[in-house]
Amino acid sequence: MAKVKFSKIIENYNLKNYIPEIDTNKIMITIPEVNRPALQLAGFFNHFDKERVQIIGNVEWAYISEMTHEKRIEMYNMLMTSGIPCLVICQGIEPDEDLIEVGRKNGVPVLSTDMTTSSFYADLTRWLNVELAPCISIHGVLVDVYGEGVLIMGESGIGKSEAALELIKRGHRLVTDDVVEIRKVSEETLIGTSPDITKHFIELRGIGIIDVKTLFGVENVKDTQNIDMVIKLEEWNREKEYDRLGLEDQYIEFLGNQVVCYSIPIRPGRNLAVIVEAAAVNHRQKKMGYNAARELYNRVQNNIMKKSEEDDD
Repeated sequence: MAKVKFSKIIENYNLKNYIPEIDTNKIMITIPEVNRPALQLAGFFNHFDKERVQIIGNVEWAYISEMTHEKRIEMYNMLMTSGIPCLVICQGIEPDEDLIEVGRKNGVPVLSTDMTTSSFYADLTRWLNVELAPCISIHGVLVDVYGEGVLIMGESGIGKSEAALELIKRGHRLVTDDVVEIRKVSEETLIGTSPDITKHFIELRGIGIIDVKTLFGVENVKDTQNIDMVIKLEEWNREKEYDRLGLEDQYIEFLGNQVVCYSIPIRPGRNLAVIVEAAAVNHRQKKMGYNAARELYNRVQNNIMKKSEEDDD
């Protein structure tokens, strides 16, 4: 089961922690959804999603503020002993001393953020869905080409990193070289990221390690990218039949998701960067409803039919 340390959430969203003595590294979040306690504030805890990050907004805080002191302390104790991992108060609202003390007593961190409740709710849910998504690591290079996430795969030494370097020089962006971490965030979406240790680095045989961010600037690197298509580089095989029209798309599977895959034979003199650019633009064009191969096929069929009608006449 995937887990995220709560301390990582604190760091990512710059949350203000009112009980810093609690070790948030030991608090693990395992569910991507978050929760805004409502009926629980009135004492109803049946079917309570206590494993989730709990968020208090302006409406909930207004309701709490209307309670008597004794009722509020009772509610705080019930909430903090229910098994929740944490409590985050939005819109810069300062928690009262009673809430902080009950949180400290039960080992539940109390935090706040200046973000609006709806924004924090939506953004944290999206972020957790990525962090907790099923993940695999594969050998390859991921680049953003004209907004399309292109995963370049192939045997070691075939030229993946060199192709990526040329694409970077042409204004495109590197996500990761050598190792690609792929996360399934939905049935349609795969997101690729780089391991922290190799982020923004490219290995070129004979030269060594290159820091793309330092050499080419921050505009040529990217932290995450949807994987829209795969290009598999392979040695040219004279005996093999290669697709020359592209009428039918081929696919490769990652974590149960199908991704369009093109096999590109490598021969001396082929400009891989231009080929990858053309493949990315052609893929975007297909998504927009235009298929050049299908258009050519239709023209040929129409021409055959036209000649056939002329022969009949």
